Amino acid sequence: MQIGVLALQGAFIEHEQMLAKLGVSSFEIRCSDDLKKPFDGLIIPGGESTVIGKLLFELGLFEPIKKLINGGLPTFGTCAGLLLLADSIENDTRKYFCSMNIEAVRNAYGRQLGSFYAEDSFANEGKIPMTFIRAPYISRVGDGVEVLAQVDGKTVAARQGKQLVTAFHPELNNDLTVHNYFIKMINGEI
Repeated sequence: MQIGVLALQGAFIEHEQMLAKLGVSSFEIRCSDDLKKPFDGLIIPGGESTVIGKLLFELGLFEPIKKLINGGLPTFGTCAGLLLLADSIENDTRKYFCSMNIEAVRNAYGRQLGSFYAEDSFANEGKIPMTFIRAPYISRVGDGVEVLAQVDGKTVAARQGKQLVTAFHPELNNDLTVHNYFIKMINGEI
């Protein structure tokens, strides 16, 4: 198995490290030539959604990646990645891949000082650590979307078909539950 990790900005190295702990190979996607490599899944990391979105367009990656996602490539977006996959963003008019039937709120918990840590249930896998940094949350879940985690009544993880999103950063903790869940999705085990 090989996972492509979008490596334009944000916490992509941490995702690669989590995959390595699971024995899963990964490579960084930085230009359109990188998309020629065979891969079984895509991770869109946290970071700054507007910067990642801008770079996707400037580097000619946006349309090819959108086509892959719409074609059924298993995709996992964390924080900014959630915003890029969301159908709409409540407090932002920009639109990106719009591949998940969710609406998100950008910087929902405030600026950097609003960052926090929680432990809560994720997808019937028990409680896991959740690190929120300038995080969004999902304000609306549409048809076909399964809520996987909530914190304080706010949806912070969801799945739609072969797409998984988390408002938190599972790559910033030592718990492998979320990454393992994504691998099981790719393998068709869940």
